[in-house]
Amino acid sequence: CGNAVPGKVAPVLLGALGCDVYPIFCEIDGNFPNHHPDPTVPKNLVALAATVLEKKADVGVALDGDGDRVGLITNLGNFVDADRMLMLLVQAIVPNFPNRAVVYDVKCSSKLGTLIAESGALPVMHRSGHSFMKQKMQEANAILGGEFAAHIFIRDDWFGFDDGMYVAARLLKILSESSKTSDELFDQFDTGFSTSEIKIEVAEERKFLLMEQLLELADFPAAKQITLDGLRVEYADGWGLIRASNTSPALLLRFEADTQTRLLEIQNQFKALLRSADKDLEIGF
Repeated sequence: CGNAVPGKVAPVLLGALGCDVYPIFCEIDGNFPNHHPDPTVPKNLVALAATVLEKKADVGVALDGDGDRVGLITNLGNFVDADRMLMLLVQAIVPNFPNRAVVYDVKCSSKLGTLIAESGALPVMHRSGHSFMKQKMQEANAILGGEFAAHIFIRDDWFGFDDGMYVAARLLKILSESSKTSDELFDQFDTGFSTSEIKIEVAEERKFLLMEQLLELADFPAAKQITLDGLRVEYADGWGLIRASNTSPALLLRFEADTQTRLLEIQNQFKALLRSADKDLEIGF
């Protein structure tokens, strides 16, 4: 639990649900002596992965500082990102609610949108930010929603707000009802070659102006350009995203493609766009 507040509740809750719980870093300490409590960053879950392997556990659960985001480690010690958590939830929930909307943010995998449609739901891409997501879920009467930042919203048997402990419980329920291991369950979902979120530091007073400049300079004639939150450029075999952070002085990027070569090509296109806007910008990827 990263020495954050959920450490007082999560082990008790998971134990009450019938799990054998091996708590680590559950003593509250706002100095966060072991790692920052962000479960979306793989390096923060290294100790959890080691404990899962040592205890031969079925899964490892991590929560953020206030418990509204969740991260997972499989029985083989592999990190599970929010794309694949959402895919498993889509697979479990959507068939019971055909033709309902599922909302996901611009940072999520294109393969998530494809799976939502194939499962019989309406994929709705929206801007990042949990408040924006909750608003869109209400507008679209969505049954499920989620961000790549691991804010996940379930509305079939819950209230539709981002509750990391409830999401963990639902994922554990799916695991308990399956003959597959957690690694097998998540390995079925192919997200191709992708990056984690990439951050480029930009002064707070400049980030939105720079984003406007990038939108003006953007020229991707062979691609679909989505501008509901920054710039997402979609090809048949991959996509790239750049947007201004809602919460920090930075531009945020993410990339995905069917091959490693194509991933690098799309990244290089975005590097060229960034350099055309500011040749002195420290890009760092």
